[in-house]
Amino acid sequence: MTESYRAPTGQDTGFTAYDTGSTPYDEGYYEHGVAADRWARAQLFFEAKDFTAAARILRGLVDEDPQPVAPRLLLARAYYHSAQLGRAEAELRAVLERDPVEEYARLMLGRTLERQGRAGEAAGQLRIATALGADGA
Repeated sequence: MTESYRAPTGQDTGFTAYDTGSTPYDEGYYEHGVAADRWARAQLFFEAKDFTAAARILRGLVDEDPQPVAPRLLLARAYYHSAQLGRAEAELRAVLERDPVEEYARLMLGRTLERQGRAGEAAGQLRIATALGADGA
């Protein structure tokens, strides 16, 4: 049998009550720290399959510096896994504008287009990904 403990009125239990609203962290959490800290935190969220939190952090990183491919590609993956397919497609196309032979971006774009029911467009991207040596195409 499990009993719940309730501290007597006025007694400090040493525990702090936290707001459990719709976001688990305050808005500043996603922008906190230098870029390297946020990149590491985004990767941790992604590995933990919290793709929405990862995307929030990565969106800020990409907006600050749009040139590096790795954060944008991880952002696209986070969008893909959280079923934000239009956003994933936009990020993948941005990656391919910067690096047209990025094989994984081609593969992901093909898969993203497939999930959107655009098989004809997907087939072309998947053929290119295969030609570039992408696994799983």
